[in-house]
Amino acid sequence: MKINAHSHLLPEPNQIPDFLKKKKLFSVDFDKKFMRQGDWVRPITDSSFFIDSKLIWMKKHNIDHAVVLPLSQLYCNGWKKQDTLDTIRFQNDFNASIQNKFSHQFTAGFVVQPLYLADALKEIERCVNELDLKVLCLPTHFLSESGKWISVADEKVDPIYDLANKYSLSLEIHPYNAEKMVKLEDKYWRFHLIWMMAQCADTFHLFTLRGIPDKYPNIRTCFAHGCMLAIANYGRRVQGYDGRKDLFKGAHNPRKFLSHQNLFFDTLVHDVYTLELMKKRVGVSQIVAGLDDPYPLGEMEGVGKSYPGRVIDDAVEYSILSQKESARIWKDNVLTWLGSKKN
Repeated sequence: MKINAHSHLLPEPNQIPDFLKKKKLFSVDFDKKFMRQGDWVRPITDSSFFIDSKLIWMKKHNIDHAVVLPLSQLYCNGWKKQDTLDTIRFQNDFNASIQNKFSHQFTAGFVVQPLYLADALKEIERCVNELDLKVLCLPTHFLSESGKWISVADEKVDPIYDLANKYSLSLEIHPYNAEKMVKLEDKYWRFHLIWMMAQCADTFHLFTLRGIPDKYPNIRTCFAHGCMLAIANYGRRVQGYDGRKDLFKGAHNPRKFLSHQNLFFDTLVHDVYTLELMKKRVGVSQIVAGLDDPYPLGEMEGVGKSYPGRVIDDAVEYSILSQKESARIWKDNVLTWLGSKKN
């Protein structure tokens, strides 16, 4: 059995509410060739962005089940309150409809915006108790009312973790909006290729130094895209912790969370040697298969030599993973992250 822990779906153009289109908050062209947000336009590069084609695509590649994460374009960072509440409710309702209609093929995630904390807590209650959603997705950072970017590992977000811990939720931490955080020219896709990795590493840094995995033991957290910069940066973090203890008052030793049982990392790292480092650092048990389909930065056929599951297959071919470890990454580890072995 193969379970993909990192997938995405677009709603059909006619499913998107009029207020999103009129305010240019988000839309999909009726010919399904582009998605839009304000002046931003992105090509829809594969038909499997939509449910009917997704099911065909999954069958073709022998993927039995997928975790559908919310669209990062709808994290609503910096949005007005009512627009945020309405958009997030739409996104979560859409994902819930996918899970309800195709429960054998999909587990759906839901999202909240930490800026509007009271509303975020209400939405968690609604999604868990009314929509039966158990995978909470959070952006690595969110924009405060004063215009300051804050990591979701900040103590201001602790009430969300308290509630997630109460419900034993799976948590996905995913980057976006790097181009708004880093004042550099938008060139050569640098924000997706470089700075989104830095966003994950930054929140992982604070998430572990604050001891969140121990403070909230019922939460199982997965970092998107393998949190690959954090994996590579481990030695520097340890050196900094040892060399400047004065800057780490009250912080946990980073060594403690290198292979924590409640921290998971998906396989979307694109090369076997990064996956090998991840295996050595965190252990096979903490790695889950993740494709980030159908985005071109996901493991999609037609992009170079890529295809769904390529990095796992290459790791087996290079004797970095055994067949048994590969199977565990595709199934058992994902089920553990989802809490399916307990529930």
